Amino acid sequence: MERTQHGMVMIISALLLIEVGQCAQGRFTQKLLNDLMENYSSALRPVDDTDKTLNVTLQVTLSQIKDMDERNQVLIAYLWIRQTWNDAYLKWNKEDYDGLEVIRIPSSLVWRPDLVLYNKADDDFSGPVDTNVVLRYTGEITWDAPAITKSSCVVDVSYFPFDSQQCNLTFGSWTYNGNQVDITMAMDSGDLSDFVENVEWECHGMPATRNVIMYGCCSDPYPDITYTLLLQRRSSFYIFNLLLPCFLISFLAPLGFYLPADSGEKVSLGVTVLLALTVFQLMVAESMPPSERVPLIGKYYIATMTMITASTALTIFIMNIHFCGADAKPVPHWAKVLIIDYMSKIFFVYEVGESCASPFGHTEDSKPQHNPKNRSPNLQHDNKLKEHSSEKTATGQHNLLSLSSKCERYDSNAPPPCFPDDDKSPAFGVTCDRCGCRGRSGILSCGPKLIRNVEYISNCFREQRATSLKVAEWKKVAKVMDRFFMWIFFIMVFLMSILIIGKAPGVQE
Repeated sequence: MERTQHGMVMIISALLLIEVGQCAQGRFTQKLLNDLMENYSSALRPVDDTDKTLNVTLQVTLSQIKDMDERNQVLIAYLWIRQTWNDAYLKWNKEDYDGLEVIRIPSSLVWRPDLVLYNKADDDFSGPVDTNVVLRYTGEITWDAPAITKSSCVVDVSYFPFDSQQCNLTFGSWTYNGNQVDITMAMDSGDLSDFVENVEWECHGMPATRNVIMYGCCSDPYPDITYTLLLQRRSSFYIFNLLLPCFLISFLAPLGFYLPADSGEKVSLGVTVLLALTVFQLMVAESMPPSERVPLIGKYYIATMTMITASTALTIFIMNIHFCGADAKPVPHWAKVLIIDYMSKIFFVYEVGESCASPFGHTEDSKPQHNPKNRSPNLQHDNKLKEHSSEKTATGQHNLLSLSSKCERYDSNAPPPCFPDDDKSPAFGVTCDRCGCRGRSGILSCGPKLIRNVEYISNCFREQRATSLKVAEWKKVAKVMDRFFMWIFFIMVFLMSILIIGKAPGVQE
Protein backbone atom coordinates (compact mmCIF):
# COMPACT_ATOMS: atom_id res chain seq x y z
CA MET A 1 0.00 0.00 0.00
CA GLU A 2 2.83 2.36 0.88
CA ARG A 3 4.63 1.48 -2.37
CA THR A 4 1.52 2.37 -4.36
CA GLN A 5 1.20 5.72 -2.71
CA HIS A 6 4.88 6.41 -3.25
CA GLY A 7 4.52 5.65 -6.96
CA MET A 8 1.56 7.97 -7.36
CA VAL A 9 3.51 10.75 -5.71
CA MET A 10 6.42 10.26 -8.12
CA ILE A 11 4.14 10.42 -11.19
CA ILE A 12 2.43 13.57 -10.02
CA SER A 13 5.78 15.18 -9.29
CA ALA A 14 7.07 14.37 -12.78
CA LEU A 15 3.98 15.86 -14.42
CA LEU A 16 4.35 19.00 -12.37
CA LEU A 17 7.98 19.33 -13.32
CA ILE A 18 7.13 18.95 -17.02
CA GLU A 19 4.40 21.56 -16.77
CA VAL A 20 6.69 23.92 -14.92
CA GLY A 21 9.40 23.38 -17.54
CA GLN A 22 6.96 24.09 -20.38
CA CYS A 23 5.77 27.21 -18.67
CA ALA A 24 9.35 28.31 -18.22
CA GLN A 25 10.15 27.55 -21.87
CA GLY A 26 7.07 29.45 -23.01
CA ARG A 27 8.10 32.39 -20.86
CA PHE A 28 11.60 32.38 -22.36
CA THR A 29 10.17 32.10 -25.90
CA GLN A 30 8.01 35.15 -25.37
CA LYS A 31 10.94 37.03 -23.90
CA LEU A 32 13.14 36.00 -26.84
CA LEU A 33 10.57 37.14 -29.39
CA ASN A 34 10.22 40.51 -27.67
CA ASP A 35 13.97 40.97 -27.56
CA LEU A 36 14.44 40.04 -31.22
CA MET A 37 11.67 42.25 -32.54
CA GLU A 38 12.49 45.25 -30.38
CA ASN A 39 14.54 47.10 -32.97
CA TYR A 40 13.98 44.81 -35.98
CA SER A 41 12.63 45.95 -39.36
CA SER A 42 11.34 43.45 -41.93
CA ALA A 43 11.62 46.00 -44.75
CA LEU A 44 15.42 46.00 -44.97
CA ARG A 45 17.79 43.35 -46.24
CA PRO A 46 19.21 41.66 -43.09
CA VAL A 47 22.97 42.03 -43.60
CA ASP A 48 25.66 43.66 -41.45
CA ASP A 49 27.24 45.33 -44.47
CA THR A 50 25.12 46.69 -47.32
CA ASP A 51 27.79 45.62 -49.81
CA LYS A 52 27.57 42.03 -48.63
CA THR A 53 25.59 39.53 -50.69
CA LEU A 54 22.78 37.62 -49.00
CA ASN A 55 22.66 33.97 -50.07
CA VAL A 56 19.27 32.32 -50.47
CA THR A 57 19.01 28.56 -50.98
CA LEU A 58 15.98 27.35 -52.95
CA GLN A 59 14.50 23.88 -53.02
CA VAL A 60 11.31 22.94 -54.90
CA THR A 61 9.30 19.79 -54.28
CA LEU A 62 6.76 18.75 -56.89
CA SER A 63 3.69 17.37 -55.18
CA GLN A 64 1.16 17.09 -57.99
CA ILE A 65 0.45 18.06 -61.59
CA LYS A 66 -3.09 19.36 -61.46
CA ASP A 67 -3.65 20.10 -65.13
CA MET A 68 -1.95 20.70 -68.46
CA ASP A 69 -3.98 23.00 -70.69
CA GLU A 70 -2.54 22.40 -74.15
CA ARG A 71 -4.84 24.84 -75.89
CA ASN A 72 -3.91 27.78 -73.60
CA GLN A 73 -0.38 26.38 -72.97
CA VAL A 74 -0.62 26.60 -69.19
CA LEU A 75 0.76 24.13 -66.62
CA ILE A 76 -0.94 24.03 -63.21
CA ALA A 77 1.23 22.40 -60.53
CA TYR A 78 1.16 22.04 -56.76
CA LEU A 79 4.62 22.83 -55.30
CA TRP A 80 6.30 22.97 -51.91
CA ILE A 81 8.82 25.78 -51.94
CA ARG A 82 11.58 25.90 -49.31
CA GLN A 83 13.76 28.99 -48.91
CA THR A 84 16.67 29.20 -46.52
CA TRP A 85 18.78 32.26 -45.63
CA ASN A 86 20.65 33.84 -42.69
CA ASP A 87 19.33 36.91 -40.90
CA ALA A 88 22.13 38.84 -39.19
CA TYR A 89 19.71 40.55 -36.78
CA LEU A 90 17.90 37.45 -35.53
CA LYS A 91 20.61 35.70 -33.54
CA TRP A 92 20.74 34.95 -29.81
CA ASN A 93 22.71 33.09 -27.22
CA LYS A 94 20.74 29.99 -26.34
CA GLU A 95 22.25 29.89 -22.85
CA ASP A 96 20.55 33.15 -22.03
CA TYR A 97 17.15 31.67 -22.85
CA ASP A 98 17.25 28.36 -21.05
CA GLY A 99 18.90 26.54 -23.98
CA LEU A 100 16.19 27.56 -26.49
CA GLU A 101 17.49 26.82 -30.02
CA VAL A 102 14.49 27.02 -32.35
CA ILE A 103 11.34 29.10 -32.44
CA ARG A 104 8.54 29.33 -34.99
CA ILE A 105 7.08 32.70 -35.73
CA PRO A 106 4.84 34.15 -38.46
CA SER A 107 6.68 34.83 -41.70
CA SER A 108 5.24 38.32 -41.89
CA LEU A 109 7.41 39.37 -38.93
CA VAL A 110 10.72 38.76 -40.70
CA TRP A 111 12.33 39.84 -43.96
CA ARG A 112 11.61 37.45 -46.85
CA PRO A 113 13.24 37.19 -50.27
CA ASP A 114 11.01 38.42 -53.09
CA LEU A 115 11.40 35.27 -55.19
CA VAL A 116 8.71 35.01 -57.84
CA LEU A 117 7.87 32.67 -60.69
CA TYR A 118 9.03 34.51 -63.80
CA ASN A 119 6.84 32.60 -66.28
CA LYS A 120 3.70 32.85 -64.23
CA ALA A 121 0.46 32.76 -66.24
CA ASP A 122 -2.04 33.58 -63.51
CA ASP A 123 -4.06 36.75 -62.99
CA ASP A 124 -3.50 36.49 -59.24
CA PHE A 125 -0.01 37.78 -58.44
CA SER A 126 -0.04 36.65 -54.81
CA GLY A 127 2.95 34.62 -53.67
CA PRO A 128 3.16 31.54 -51.46
CA VAL A 129 0.98 31.05 -48.41
CA ASP A 130 2.04 33.04 -45.31
CA THR A 131 3.11 30.10 -43.19
CA ASN A 132 5.39 30.24 -40.17
CA VAL A 133 9.16 30.32 -40.50
CA VAL A 134 11.60 28.23 -38.47
CA LEU A 135 14.18 30.48 -36.78
CA ARG A 136 17.36 29.01 -35.25
CA TYR A 137 19.67 30.68 -32.75
CA THR A 138 22.36 31.00 -35.45
CA GLY A 139 20.10 33.34 -37.46
CA GLU A 140 19.20 30.68 -40.08
CA ILE A 141 15.63 31.02 -41.30
CA THR A 142 13.77 28.23 -43.14
CA TRP A 143 10.51 29.04 -44.83
CA ASP A 144 8.39 26.17 -46.19
CA ALA A 145 5.33 27.31 -48.10
CA PRO A 146 2.95 25.46 -50.44
CA ALA A 147 1.91 27.11 -53.69
CA ILE A 148 -0.33 26.31 -56.65
CA THR A 149 1.43 27.76 -59.67
CA LYS A 150 0.14 28.45 -63.17
CA SER A 151 3.10 28.72 -65.48
CA SER A 152 3.31 29.20 -69.22
CA CYS A 153 4.60 26.18 -71.11
CA VAL A 154 5.38 25.97 -74.82
CA VAL A 155 3.47 22.86 -75.89
CA ASP A 156 4.66 20.96 -78.95
CA VAL A 157 1.85 18.71 -80.18
CA SER A 158 3.59 17.43 -83.31
CA TYR A 159 3.54 13.86 -82.01
CA PHE A 160 0.24 13.95 -80.15
CA PRO A 161 -0.82 11.61 -78.51
CA PHE A 162 2.72 10.18 -78.22
CA ASP A 163 4.27 13.53 -77.34
CA SER A 164 6.56 14.58 -74.50
CA GLN A 165 6.68 18.10 -73.08
CA GLN A 166 9.31 20.16 -71.26
CA CYS A 167 7.87 22.84 -69.02
CA ASN A 168 10.12 25.32 -67.25
CA LEU A 169 9.60 26.83 -63.79
CA THR A 170 11.93 29.82 -63.43
CA PHE A 171 12.35 31.39 -59.98
CA GLY A 172 14.27 34.57 -59.28
CA SER A 173 14.30 37.79 -57.29
CA TRP A 174 12.19 40.53 -58.79
CA THR A 175 13.99 43.57 -57.37
CA TYR A 176 17.34 42.41 -55.97
CA ASN A 177 20.22 41.78 -58.35
CA GLY A 178 22.89 39.15 -57.99
CA ASN A 179 25.14 41.46 -55.97
CA GLN A 180 22.44 41.85 -53.32
CA VAL A 181 20.66 38.50 -53.24
CA ASP A 182 22.31 35.42 -54.70
CA ILE A 183 20.20 32.33 -55.35
CA THR A 184 21.65 28.85 -55.09
CA MET A 185 20.20 25.36 -55.48
CA ALA A 186 19.80 23.03 -52.53
CA MET A 187 19.65 20.02 -54.90
CA ASP A 188 20.60 19.38 -58.51
CA SER A 189 16.95 18.67 -59.32
CA GLY A 190 13.50 19.07 -57.92
CA ASP A 191 12.36 16.71 -55.20
CA LEU A 192 9.94 14.05 -56.49
CA SER A 193 9.80 11.86 -53.39
CA ASP A 194 6.27 13.00 -52.53
CA PHE A 195 4.98 13.22 -56.09
CA VAL A 196 1.40 12.04 -56.68
CA GLU A 197 1.09 10.27 -60.03
CA ASN A 198 -1.02 11.99 -62.67
CA VAL A 199 -3.53 10.03 -64.77
CA GLU A 200 -2.46 11.69 -68.03
CA TRP A 201 1.21 12.58 -67.59
CA GLU A 202 4.30 10.71 -66.44
CA CYS A 203 7.06 12.74 -64.78
CA HIS A 204 10.53 11.55 -65.87
CA GLY A 205 12.53 14.07 -63.89
CA MET A 206 12.89 17.69 -62.81
CA PRO A 207 16.48 18.86 -63.39
CA ALA A 208 17.50 22.29 -62.18
CA THR A 209 19.94 24.79 -63.68
CA ARG A 210 21.23 28.12 -62.40
CA ASN A 211 21.38 30.97 -64.89
CA VAL A 212 22.80 34.48 -64.66
CA ILE A 213 21.12 36.86 -67.09
CA MET A 214 22.03 40.42 -68.01
CA TYR A 215 18.89 42.33 -68.92
CA GLY A 216 18.90 45.34 -71.22
CA CYS A 217 17.44 47.64 -68.60
CA CYS A 218 20.15 47.03 -66.03
CA SER A 219 23.87 46.42 -65.97
CA ASP A 220 23.75 44.16 -62.91
CA PRO A 221 23.45 40.38 -63.18
CA TYR A 222 20.19 38.71 -62.21
CA PRO A 223 20.52 35.05 -61.22
CA ASP A 224 17.61 32.63 -61.48
CA ILE A 225 16.99 28.92 -61.06
CA THR A 226 15.07 27.04 -63.76
CA TYR A 227 13.43 23.70 -63.04
CA THR A 228 12.63 21.76 -66.21
CA LEU A 229 9.70 19.41 -65.80
CA LEU A 230 10.04 16.41 -68.14
CA LEU A 231 6.58 15.07 -68.96
CA GLN A 232 5.51 12.11 -71.08
CA ARG A 233 1.87 11.76 -72.08
CA ARG A 234 0.07 8.51 -71.27
CA SER A 235 -1.29 7.61 -74.69
CA SER A 236 -3.56 4.69 -73.76
CA PHE A 237 -6.63 6.88 -73.37
CA TYR A 238 -6.19 8.50 -76.77
CA ILE A 239 -5.36 5.20 -78.48
CA PHE A 240 -8.63 3.60 -77.37
CA ASN A 241 -10.80 6.70 -77.83
CA LEU A 242 -9.34 8.42 -80.91
CA LEU A 243 -6.89 6.23 -82.81
CA LEU A 244 -8.62 2.85 -82.61
CA PRO A 245 -12.06 4.13 -83.76
CA CYS A 246 -10.39 5.91 -86.67
CA PHE A 247 -8.45 2.76 -87.55
CA LEU A 248 -11.63 0.67 -87.54
CA ILE A 249 -13.64 3.25 -89.47
CA SER A 250 -10.92 3.53 -92.10
CA PHE A 251 -11.27 -0.19 -92.80
CA LEU A 252 -14.90 0.37 -93.76
CA ALA A 253 -13.86 2.42 -96.78
CA PRO A 254 -12.35 -0.51 -98.74
CA LEU A 255 -15.38 -2.65 -97.86
CA GLY A 256 -17.49 -0.21 -99.87
CA PHE A 257 -15.97 -1.77 -103.00
CA TYR A 258 -17.15 -5.21 -101.87
CA LEU A 259 -20.73 -3.99 -101.44
CA PRO A 260 -22.93 -5.02 -104.42
CA ALA A 261 -23.60 -2.20 -106.85
CA ASP A 262 -27.31 -3.05 -107.02
CA SER A 263 -27.72 -2.37 -103.30
CA GLY A 264 -27.50 1.39 -103.90
CA GLU A 265 -25.55 2.01 -100.66
CA LYS A 266 -21.96 2.15 -101.90
CA VAL A 267 -21.71 5.95 -102.05
CA SER A 268 -23.74 6.34 -98.85
CA LEU A 269 -21.25 4.19 -96.96
CA GLY A 270 -18.31 6.32 -98.11
CA VAL A 271 -20.05 9.58 -97.18
CA THR A 272 -21.03 8.21 -93.75
CA VAL A 273 -17.46 7.14 -93.00
CA LEU A 274 -16.19 10.55 -94.11
CA LEU A 275 -18.61 12.34 -91.77
CA ALA A 276 -17.60 10.10 -88.85
CA LEU A 277 -13.92 10.95 -89.35
CA THR A 278 -14.78 14.64 -89.59
CA VAL A 279 -16.36 14.46 -86.12
CA PHE A 280 -13.20 12.90 -84.66
CA GLN A 281 -11.06 15.50 -86.42
CA LEU A 282 -13.07 18.32 -84.82
CA MET A 283 -12.65 16.71 -81.39
CA VAL A 284 -8.88 16.72 -81.79
CA ALA A 285 -8.82 20.28 -83.16
CA GLU A 286 -10.76 21.62 -80.17
CA SER A 287 -8.21 20.33 -77.66
CA MET A 288 -5.06 21.34 -79.57
CA PRO A 289 -3.52 24.83 -79.66
CA PRO A 290 -3.92 26.68 -82.96
CA SER A 291 -0.41 26.26 -84.37
CA GLU A 292 1.23 25.55 -87.69
CA ARG A 293 2.38 22.12 -86.55
CA VAL A 294 -0.27 19.54 -87.30
CA PRO A 295 -0.51 16.77 -84.67
CA LEU A 296 0.39 13.23 -85.65
CA ILE A 297 -3.17 12.06 -85.13
CA GLY A 298 -4.38 14.98 -87.25
CA LYS A 299 -2.13 13.85 -90.10
CA TYR A 300 -3.57 10.35 -89.75
CA TYR A 301 -7.12 11.70 -89.93
CA ILE A 302 -6.36 13.85 -92.96
CA ALA A 303 -4.68 10.96 -94.79
CA THR A 304 -7.61 8.67 -93.99
CA MET A 305 -10.18 11.24 -95.10
CA THR A 306 -8.26 11.77 -98.36
CA MET A 307 -8.23 8.04 -98.97
CA ILE A 308 -11.97 7.74 -98.28
CA THR A 309 -12.68 10.65 -100.62
CA ALA A 310 -10.68 8.93 -103.36
CA SER A 311 -12.48 5.63 -102.74
CA THR A 312 -15.87 7.34 -102.97
CA ALA A 313 -14.91 8.98 -106.26
CA LEU A 314 -13.71 5.63 -107.64
CA THR A 315 -16.95 4.00 -106.48
CA ILE A 316 -18.98 6.51 -108.49
CA PHE A 317 -16.81 5.85 -111.55
CA ILE A 318 -17.19 2.06 -111.22
CA MET A 319 -20.95 2.34 -110.72
CA ASN A 320 -21.19 4.19 -114.03
CA ILE A 321 -19.45 1.23 -115.66
CA HIS A 322 -21.77 -1.21 -113.93
CA PHE A 323 -24.93 0.59 -115.07
CA CYS A 324 -23.73 1.55 -118.55
CA GLY A 325 -26.66 -0.41 -120.08
CA ALA A 326 -27.36 -1.74 -123.56
CA ASP A 327 -26.45 1.51 -125.36
CA ALA A 328 -22.79 1.27 -124.34
CA LYS A 329 -20.06 0.24 -126.70
CA PRO A 330 -18.72 -3.30 -126.48
CA VAL A 331 -15.92 -4.03 -124.05
CA PRO A 332 -12.54 -3.38 -125.74
CA HIS A 333 -10.39 -6.36 -126.56
CA TRP A 334 -7.59 -5.32 -124.21
CA ALA A 335 -10.09 -5.00 -121.36
CA LYS A 336 -11.43 -8.48 -122.07
CA VAL A 337 -7.94 -9.97 -122.04
CA LEU A 338 -6.56 -8.00 -119.07
CA ILE A 339 -9.59 -7.63 -116.82
CA ILE A 340 -12.00 -10.40 -117.66
CA ASP A 341 -9.52 -13.15 -118.49
CA TYR A 342 -6.57 -12.49 -116.14
CA MET A 343 -7.54 -10.11 -113.32
CA SER A 344 -10.80 -11.92 -112.62
CA LYS A 345 -8.86 -15.10 -111.92
CA ILE A 346 -6.29 -13.28 -109.77
CA PHE A 347 -8.96 -11.70 -107.59
CA PHE A 348 -11.31 -14.73 -107.69
CA VAL A 349 -14.21 -12.93 -109.36
CA TYR A 350 -16.61 -15.47 -110.86
CA GLU A 351 -20.24 -15.33 -111.86
CA VAL A 352 -22.91 -17.57 -110.39
CA GLY A 353 -22.21 -21.14 -111.53
CA GLU A 354 -18.83 -20.19 -113.02
CA SER A 355 -15.70 -21.87 -111.73
CA CYS A 356 -12.07 -20.95 -112.02
CA ALA A 357 -11.60 -23.47 -114.87
CA SER A 358 -14.53 -22.31 -117.05
CA PRO A 359 -14.31 -19.27 -119.31
CA PHE A 360 -16.58 -16.28 -118.99
CA GLY A 361 -20.12 -16.85 -120.25
CA HIS A 362 -19.95 -20.66 -120.03
CA THR A 363 -21.37 -22.23 -116.94
CA GLU A 364 -21.38 -25.75 -115.71
CA ASP A 365 -25.11 -26.09 -115.41
CA SER A 366 -25.19 -28.75 -118.09
CA LYS A 367 -22.64 -30.92 -116.30
CA PRO A 368 -24.00 -33.31 -113.70
CA GLN A 369 -22.43 -32.33 -110.41
CA HIS A 370 -24.53 -34.51 -108.14
CA ASN A 371 -26.00 -37.94 -108.35
CA PRO A 372 -29.65 -37.65 -109.40
CA LYS A 373 -30.56 -40.46 -107.09
CA ASN A 374 -29.44 -38.41 -104.12
CA ARG A 375 -31.61 -35.43 -104.98
CA SER A 376 -34.85 -34.73 -103.23
CA PRO A 377 -38.16 -35.24 -105.10
CA ASN A 378 -38.94 -31.51 -105.04
CA LEU A 379 -35.55 -30.62 -106.52
CA GLN A 380 -35.97 -33.22 -109.26
CA HIS A 381 -39.42 -31.89 -110.05
CA ASP A 382 -38.14 -28.30 -110.29
CA ASN A 383 -35.30 -29.35 -112.55
CA LYS A 384 -37.71 -31.24 -114.81
CA LEU A 385 -39.91 -28.16 -115.10
CA LYS A 386 -36.90 -26.00 -115.98
CA GLU A 387 -35.66 -28.49 -118.57
CA HIS A 388 -39.13 -28.85 -120.12
CA SER A 389 -39.54 -25.08 -120.34
CA SER A 390 -36.12 -24.55 -121.93
CA GLU A 391 -36.65 -27.43 -124.35
CA LYS A 392 -40.06 -26.07 -125.30
CA THR A 393 -38.67 -22.61 -126.05
CA ALA A 394 -35.71 -23.98 -128.03
CA THR A 395 -37.95 -26.33 -129.99
CA GLY A 396 -40.32 -23.49 -130.88
CA GLN A 397 -37.48 -21.38 -132.18
CA HIS A 398 -36.07 -24.31 -134.14
CA ASN A 399 -39.41 -25.11 -135.71
CA LEU A 400 -39.96 -21.52 -136.79
CA LEU A 401 -36.53 -21.38 -138.41
CA SER A 402 -37.07 -24.79 -140.05
CA LEU A 403 -40.48 -23.70 -141.27
CA SER A 404 -39.10 -20.56 -142.85
CA SER A 405 -36.31 -22.51 -144.58
CA LYS A 406 -38.70 -25.14 -145.91
CA CYS A 407 -41.19 -22.62 -147.23
CA GLU A 408 -38.41 -20.79 -149.08
CA ARG A 409 -37.88 -23.85 -151.34
CA TYR A 410 -41.34 -23.70 -152.84
CA ASP A 411 -43.33 -21.16 -154.71
CA SER A 412 -45.87 -19.21 -152.72
CA ASN A 413 -48.69 -20.59 -154.88
CA ALA A 414 -47.80 -24.26 -154.23
CA PRO A 415 -48.46 -25.73 -150.83
CA PRO A 416 -45.36 -26.86 -148.97
CA PRO A 417 -44.95 -30.58 -148.39
CA CYS A 418 -45.32 -32.18 -145.01
CA PHE A 419 -42.25 -33.47 -143.27
CA PRO A 420 -42.62 -36.32 -140.85
CA ASP A 421 -40.32 -34.78 -138.27
CA ASP A 422 -41.90 -31.33 -138.38
CA ASP A 423 -45.55 -32.15 -138.45
CA LYS A 424 -46.08 -30.52 -135.06
CA SER A 425 -44.65 -27.48 -133.36
CA PRO A 426 -45.66 -27.42 -129.66
CA ALA A 427 -44.53 -23.88 -129.07
CA PHE A 428 -46.52 -22.19 -131.81
CA GLY A 429 -49.20 -24.76 -132.75
CA VAL A 430 -48.17 -24.93 -136.43
CA THR A 431 -48.72 -28.14 -138.48
CA CYS A 432 -47.85 -28.91 -142.10
CA ASP A 433 -49.35 -31.38 -144.53
CA ARG A 434 -49.60 -31.67 -148.33
CA CYS A 435 -52.38 -29.16 -148.38
CA GLY A 436 -50.37 -26.41 -146.70
CA CYS A 437 -49.37 -25.07 -143.30
CA ARG A 438 -52.10 -24.73 -140.78
CA GLY A 439 -52.30 -23.11 -137.42
CA ARG A 440 -54.81 -23.64 -134.66
CA SER A 441 -57.21 -21.15 -136.23
CA GLY A 442 -56.91 -22.41 -139.76
CA ILE A 443 -54.69 -22.38 -142.86
CA LEU A 444 -51.43 -20.43 -142.40
CA SER A 445 -49.93 -19.03 -145.56
CA CYS A 446 -46.20 -19.54 -146.09
CA GLY A 447 -45.73 -16.35 -148.00
CA PRO A 448 -42.96 -13.71 -147.81
CA LYS A 449 -44.71 -11.92 -144.96
CA LEU A 450 -44.46 -14.97 -142.71
CA ILE A 451 -40.81 -15.44 -143.65
CA ARG A 452 -40.02 -11.81 -142.78
CA ASN A 453 -41.77 -12.13 -139.42
CA VAL A 454 -39.90 -15.27 -138.58
CA GLU A 455 -36.59 -13.65 -139.53
CA TYR A 456 -37.46 -10.58 -137.46
CA ILE A 457 -38.18 -12.75 -134.43
CA SER A 458 -34.94 -14.63 -134.94
CA ASN A 459 -32.96 -11.39 -135.23
CA CYS A 460 -34.57 -10.08 -132.05
CA PHE A 461 -33.44 -13.17 -130.19
CA ARG A 462 -29.91 -12.74 -131.49
CA GLU A 463 -29.76 -9.03 -130.60
CA GLN A 464 -31.18 -9.66 -127.16
CA ARG A 465 -28.61 -12.33 -126.48
CA ALA A 466 -25.75 -10.13 -127.75
CA THR A 467 -26.97 -7.20 -125.64
CA SER A 468 -27.26 -9.37 -122.54
CA LEU A 469 -23.75 -10.66 -123.11
CA LYS A 470 -22.38 -7.11 -123.55
CA VAL A 471 -24.11 -5.87 -120.36
CA ALA A 472 -22.83 -8.89 -118.46
CA GLU A 473 -19.28 -8.19 -119.65
CA TRP A 474 -19.41 -4.56 -118.47
CA LYS A 475 -20.79 -5.67 -115.10
CA LYS A 476 -17.98 -8.16 -114.72
CA VAL A 477 -15.44 -5.47 -115.60
CA ALA A 478 -16.93 -3.27 -112.85
CA LYS A 479 -16.90 -6.16 -110.37
CA VAL A 480 -13.24 -6.95 -111.08
CA MET A 481 -12.30 -3.28 -110.68
CA ASP A 482 -14.20 -3.18 -107.37
CA ARG A 483 -12.25 -6.17 -106.08
CA PHE A 484 -8.95 -4.72 -107.32
CA PHE A 485 -9.42 -1.36 -105.60
CA MET A 486 -10.68 -3.05 -102.44
CA TRP A 487 -7.36 -4.83 -101.93
CA ILE A 488 -5.38 -1.76 -102.95
CA PHE A 489 -7.13 0.39 -100.33
CA PHE A 490 -6.81 -2.31 -97.68
CA ILE A 491 -3.05 -2.30 -98.20
CA MET A 492 -3.00 1.51 -98.15
CA VAL A 493 -4.88 1.67 -94.84
CA PHE A 494 -2.55 -0.86 -93.24
CA LEU A 495 0.66 0.77 -94.48
CA MET A 496 -0.56 4.25 -93.59
CA SER A 497 -1.36 3.16 -90.03
CA ILE A 498 2.06 1.55 -89.64
CA LEU A 499 3.88 4.62 -91.01
CA ILE A 500 1.98 7.13 -88.88
CA ILE A 501 2.32 5.16 -85.65
CA GLY A 502 5.97 4.36 -86.45
CA LYS A 503 6.82 8.07 -86.39
CA ALA A 504 5.91 8.31 -82.70
CA PRO A 505 9.02 8.87 -80.51
CA GLY A 506 7.87 6.35 -77.91
CA VAL A 507 7.38 3.63 -80.53
CA GLN A 508 10.78 4.29 -82.11
CA GLU A 509 12.54 3.93 -78.79
